[in-house]
Amino acid sequence: MKLYYGAGACSMGIHFLLNEIGKPFELERVDLLNGAQYKAPYVGINPKSKVPALELDDGTILTEFPAIAYYLARVNPEAGLLPEAPLAAAKAVEVLEYLISTVHMRGFTRVYRPGNFTPSEADFPAVKAAGLEVITKGFALLEPVLGEQDYILGEFSIVEGALFFLEVWCRQRIKLALPANFEAHLDRLLARPSAQKVLSVEGLA
Repeated sequence: MKLYYGAGACSMGIHFLLNEIGKPFELERVDLLNGAQYKAPYVGINPKSKVPALELDDGTILTEFPAIAYYLARVNPEAGLLPEAPLAAAKAVEVLEYLISTVHMRGFTRVYRPGNFTPSEADFPAVKAAGLEVITKGFALLEPVLGEQDYILGEFSIVEGALFFLEVWCRQRIKLALPANFEAHLDRLLARPSAQKVLSVEGLA
């Protein structure tokens, strides 16, 4: 397998899960800052021009964070990344989808790229504030779900992949204090060798 990633991008969550699984994989960095996602050869690999993308051994390309995370869990059941029971698995996908589609795409995208939401720079502060509100409300909504557990579903799962990059972004990039149980959750993730390796390889340590 080969993971196409951007340093510090949401793809770091898939990088983290691949490290957890422990099977060999390749990494290929996409230089997002210089627009490599919009140019050949990457645009031919993923016409959506974003990361992550996962190239399987037979050449199949998988895109979209939830799809890649689900696939990795299902083909590596020994890693225990997704519950076997249908309802429990659906609950994991439910939380994962909320983190990606709402907290990431509706929250952080407003903070990072306000120009995507308004043509007027004068409106950028309001757009960013709206994004911060989405992020804050998202973690507040999930605070009782995590509760006092070590991991959000009780056991480590694919959801931790999404929480990993979102929590790192909160702490390192936008300096947003999370609820105390999520701060402790991030510390717990950062103590794992798989997370430390991601930060080192991607230059974020």
